[in-house]
Amino acid sequence: MKIAIIGAGAIGSAIARILTRAGIPAAIANSRGPQSLAALTAELGPNLQAVTVAEAAQAELVFLAVPWSKIPAAVDGLGPWNGRIVVDTNNPIEAPLFQPVNLHGKASSAVIQQLLPGAQVVKAFNHLQPGLLAGDPGAEGGQRVLFVSGDHAEAKRAVLALVEQLGFAGIDLGTLDGGGRLAQFPGGPLPALNLVKFG
Repeated sequence: MKIAIIGAGAIGSAIARILTRAGIPAAIANSRGPQSLAALTAELGPNLQAVTVAEAAQAELVFLAVPWSKIPAAVDGLGPWNGRIVVDTNNPIEAPLFQPVNLHGKASSAVIQQLLPGAQVVKAFNHLQPGLLAGDPGAEGGQRVLFVSGDHAEAKRAVLALVEQLGFAGIDLGTLDGGGRLAQFPGGPLPALNLVKFG
């Protein structure tokens, strides 16, 4: 499965680190173009390739890791998604003000799904701070937990399998509107919880 990351900030870079550490090839893109990612690709080695956003969007599994206010512009014109998996790593809040975005009662991933018609959106990789996410998932003697939510069973299985391949313990929280709200920050009870599964 070809994997790509759109966004090379703290979360996008953390995901690139854990993928390459596990020996999984990936592509990464940002709004500034492949040349701006030369330092990151040089650091992480040949398993990480810098590409354009349009090229990244063609992967079978795409991590979307873009500041909330920039998501509409980042994904504009990237469709049709044709059932490809998009992992929504985003939260509806951003620096420097850290004021919650008014989603008018919608789950944040439901908003993302509307922006990506035809994509199979899975909410994951959003509840831990980047430093913890990029760290050793077995550092505390068990497996650090990542939550996964989505409305497409096959897409969720694919993301859960990747979570396990990366050394984390995946927990299926259910649907985007149900489980997705639990892991959404702000509002959900699960963000920033550093949970470890033993046994």
